[in-house]
Amino acid sequence: MNPSMSQRLTEVAMLFLKQGFTAFGGPAAHIAMMHDETVNRRKWLSDQDFLDLLGATNLIPGPNSTQMAIHLGYVRAGWTGLVVGGTCFIVPAMLIVLLLSWLYMRYGATPQAESLLYGVKPAVISIIAQALWNLGPKAVKGPLTAVAGIFVLAFCLGGVNIIALLFAGGIIVMLTGNFQRLRRPSLGISLVPLSGAGALAQIALPFSLPLLFLTFLKIGAVLYGSGYVLLAFLRADFVVGLGWLNDKQLIDAIAIGQVTPGPVFTTATFIGFILGGIPGALVATLGIFLPSFIFVAISNPLISRVRNSVWLSGFMDGVNVASLGLTAAVTWQLGRSSLVDPICILFALVSLFLLIHFKVNTTWVIVGGAIVGISSSMFQ
Repeated sequence: MNPSMSQRLTEVAMLFLKQGFTAFGGPAAHIAMMHDETVNRRKWLSDQDFLDLLGATNLIPGPNSTQMAIHLGYVRAGWTGLVVGGTCFIVPAMLIVLLLSWLYMRYGATPQAESLLYGVKPAVISIIAQALWNLGPKAVKGPLTAVAGIFVLAFCLGGVNIIALLFAGGIIVMLTGNFQRLRRPSLGISLVPLSGAGALAQIALPFSLPLLFLTFLKIGAVLYGSGYVLLAFLRADFVVGLGWLNDKQLIDAIAIGQVTPGPVFTTATFIGFILGGIPGALVATLGIFLPSFIFVAISNPLISRVRNSVWLSGFMDGVNVASLGLTAAVTWQLGRSSLVDPICILFALVSLFLLIHFKVNTTWVIVGGAIVGISSSMFQ
């Protein structure tokens, strides 16, 4: 006997609430957990259907694991399931981040908290470096994508607009890969004008909730790649552009996103809270996740048409390698402000070794960083 729609919605809500509270380890781990629950255990869909949904998430901007929750909610319980699946995956992580944000604002400036964050920051840098190490061979598929990634890295360090670089990487690889005769004109025409984009410095604006919402809405609407690419966008908008955060606060925000379960994009909740309290947290969270619901609603019926598109495949190859270039550039910038002494550098290197060779869970690396930070303060 087939379950009723209310039963299906309950199943969707219970599954993704549970995963929202327990899904540690980043998007790849989240998606593996979803595959086990929805394909192996619950038989909601087949392996091929799951792969089709996963492929679709790579064609649209936003957080992949959250979009998979939205897709799977739609598969099981239609349009209402789409909303329930995504919301139930996001809300637990948002609530945990809200609690940690309050503790950060209350105790973050104390010597004890400073000592803890002293060790957490190099842990975060090592986690991002490990993501680059793992994703690099998958994104760099040949000389063309390698050159595109290096160009994006160089231009990002030079101050070029990161959204322009992201789309330029996608368009260049798409056109060059499909029409070899356009290789030189594409590189020459597309990259040279972009070199002046960084010269247009943004004017610092006072904080406001509408601007906070629009900034996160823009990020959620254009951010391709892993959650680590979020670093590049956050730094460009909130540190360099608006001047609302400094590098220390940005690293702290990423650390909070890493140590909590659920989507890394709940980093937006933390930033919203420290800038505008609970209203700011809610506005920031809504802004960054809203595009994912819209894109999934639009793209789900089109999956069968786009899965074999040569043009979209080329575009995504370029966007993916551009995303890694942006992440590498920001990792370098943040590393310079976080790896402040030999202890930090050594811990970052040891953490990176453990992550790459022993596949240590990122949560334990963060915990190790906190222990190193607290221990270092005891011997000062």
